Amino acid sequence: MEIHALIQSLLDQSMECEMIDREDEIYARNQLMSLLQLAEFPEKMDGIKGVSIPEILEQMVQYAFEKRMVGILDADKEIFSSKLMNVLVQRPSDVNRRFYRNYEKDPTCATEYFYQLSQNSNYIQTKSIAKNISYKTDTPYGELDITINLSKPEKDPKQIALEKEKKQDVQYPKCLLCEENEGYEGRIGHPARSNHRMIRLELEGEPWYLQYSPYVYYNEHCIVLSKEHRDMKISRKGFERLLSFVEKFPHYFVGSNADLPIVGGSILTHDHYQGGNYEFAMARADEEYSFQMKKFLNVSAATVKWPMSVIRLRSRMKEELIQAADYILTSWKGYSDEKVDIHAFSGDTPHNTITPIARMREGQFEIDLVLRNNRTSEKHPLGIFHPHSDVHHIKKENIGLIEVMGLAVLPARLKEELEEVKAYLLGRSERVKDYHLSWAQELKSKYGTEWSDDTAEEMLRREVGLKFQRVLEDAGVFKRDTNGQVAFRCFCESL
Repeated sequence: MEIHALIQSLLDQSMECEMIDREDEIYARNQLMSLLQLAEFPEKMDGIKGVSIPEILEQMVQYAFEKRMVGILDADKEIFSSKLMNVLVQRPSDVNRRFYRNYEKDPTCATEYFYQLSQNSNYIQTKSIAKNISYKTDTPYGELDITINLSKPEKDPKQIALEKEKKQDVQYPKCLLCEENEGYEGRIGHPARSNHRMIRLELEGEPWYLQYSPYVYYNEHCIVLSKEHRDMKISRKGFERLLSFVEKFPHYFVGSNADLPIVGGSILTHDHYQGGNYEFAMARADEEYSFQMKKFLNVSAATVKWPMSVIRLRSRMKEELIQAADYILTSWKGYSDEKVDIHAFSGDTPHNTITPIARMREGQFEIDLVLRNNRTSEKHPLGIFHPHSDVHHIKKENIGLIEVMGLAVLPARLKEELEEVKAYLLGRSERVKDYHLSWAQELKSKYGTEWSDDTAEEMLRREVGLKFQRVLEDAGVFKRDTNGQVAFRCFCESL
């Protein structure tokens, strides 16, 4: 498409979704022309209808590449695309003013505005996210969410080699979550963030930020991060901040990854939480065993029917709920039960921690405390309470906050590998990855001749979901068998 028409299309769409006003059109056009090294613009130019902002940006970047304004690396193209979009996104102070004007009407209005802006600005990678394979699987614990993550395309070896060659040894920003990412151009090895904006928050007297994940896994998948670059820590202060956040945004849940390796998330070096406007299967799970803690009479407590070991606390009294959560955390950190292989320490090395998730429900504060242990053994070198080796062909990575709540984020390799398994089950091929072979043979034996073109996809998706159920059961510290549940009740009674 003609470059001037693309510019006009981008301007038209930006005005339509209220990123810029009509008075900003000529200024924004001139800024885009400067980036694209254009000397003039036709007096009358119509935009192209029916083309999305991500598609327009792709074509503008392709034009820049063909004119040798942009290098061959994907990172170069992403940096340029982000710069183009930054022309059309308001400054952080303006975005924050609009956010809080909307907040005065209703917290939902504020987050809806900011989420829409983050999509319109192409900060949230909507086109890439649409490639993900997502579905639900029925299990005894409710519907688990399954996602095969295709939003980050795999790079070819030439790209990887070039990136390695050009990578700079730069320590700014310190990590992907630091405040310095807002408006940062990006470089090889650090994503483009020119079009990135953050909302300023105060949580328990501290400065924090709200942003959305560029690759959202569920509706309004947000990240809440500390202004200070410091390690994650599960503590009383953390419980205070989580409940403070849901008090400010009662339509959102918010939770924290655990603070130990193996059971924690990918970034433990920057204190942050994840939240959003979504109800996971764990939030819908029934309570099983109710108990009363004598020190906290205004707090209801119960275990949850979930493959992992969850204690749910609920109260209208925020301070008492925080005290109860902190009491359970302190108790769990020192708790051992050798009968079910739970050891709190190896020498001075701690193993017990918690993954907490907070929400508002029917006017009450609610917090789920998921008990975690990161001990390893000779039999399970990646973690005793971690996906065991027989499910690694589906999921080998750490079980973080999102998986804990019931959403599997599975590797991109599974798209092609599951097609191979399906062809094997339909008798069309014998080619299956070695690590899937025993599972494929087991499925063939389990279903016999039931496999057909009409049913194969559905049955295979269900079986992947059941594997994820097993992954969560492996990560549970108190198992779902009789011994495990008796031991879980013993811990609860000790409280």
